Amino acid sequence: MTRRVVVLASGNGSNLQALLDAAADGRLGGRVVAVVSDRSDAHALERARAAGTPALALARHDGESRGTYDARLAEVVAPFEPDFVVLAGWMRILTMAFLGRFAGRVVNLHPALPGEYPGTHAVERAFADHLERGLDRTGVMVHLVPDEGVDDGPVLATETVRIEPGDDLDTLTERIHETEHRLLVTTLARLCTQEVRA
Repeated sequence: MTRRVVVLASGNGSNLQALLDAAADGRLGGRVVAVVSDRSDAHALERARAAGTPALALARHDGESRGTYDARLAEVVAPFEPDFVVLAGWMRILTMAFLGRFAGRVVNLHPALPGEYPGTHAVERAFADHLERGLDRTGVMVHLVPDEGVDDGPVLATETVRIEPGDDLDTLTERIHETEHRLLVTTLARLCTQEVRA
C-alpha cells in the first residue's frame, strides 16, 4: 500500500521538494497527496503545484486562537487521509487540537541535535556558539510530535553536521539543508515501508 503524506510548510519548501522528488522517482515509498501552508505566498505552494500536488493556503484569522486555527487545519488535512503529516519548515507550534487528530503520525524536521537549540533560528544559534566558544558540530534530527513540546518528541533519526573552521553562516546553513533533505527522505522512506514504526 502506498503511504499518503501531507506536508505542512510555511516557507521556501526545499525539504518539500526533496520529498516530491523522492516520491516521483520511487525512493519514498509513498506519495505527497497535499501541501498546506499558513502563508498564501509560500514558495512551497508553487513547488506543490508544479508537481501536480494539491496546494492549499490556510491563514490564521485576526484574533483566532491557536487551538481554533489548528482545529480548522485538521479539518483541511483529514480528508486527504494521511498516513503521515510532515512538518517541513512549518513555523507554528501545533496544539492538541491538531495533534490529537493525527496521533503518532506527525513528523517534524529540526536543524539541531536532540535537546539542542529548540525553536527558531537553531542554525544561527549554533553558529554563534561556534564563534563564541568553539562549538565544532551541530546536526539535524527527525522526530515525532506527540504533544505541544517544542522539538522534543521521540527521535526517529539524527545526523551530526561538522562546523568547519572556515565556515560562515551561509556555508553551514547550506550543509545543514543538504543533510535535512537526505535525512528527511531516508527517514520517511523507512516509515513508509514500516522499517521504523511510529
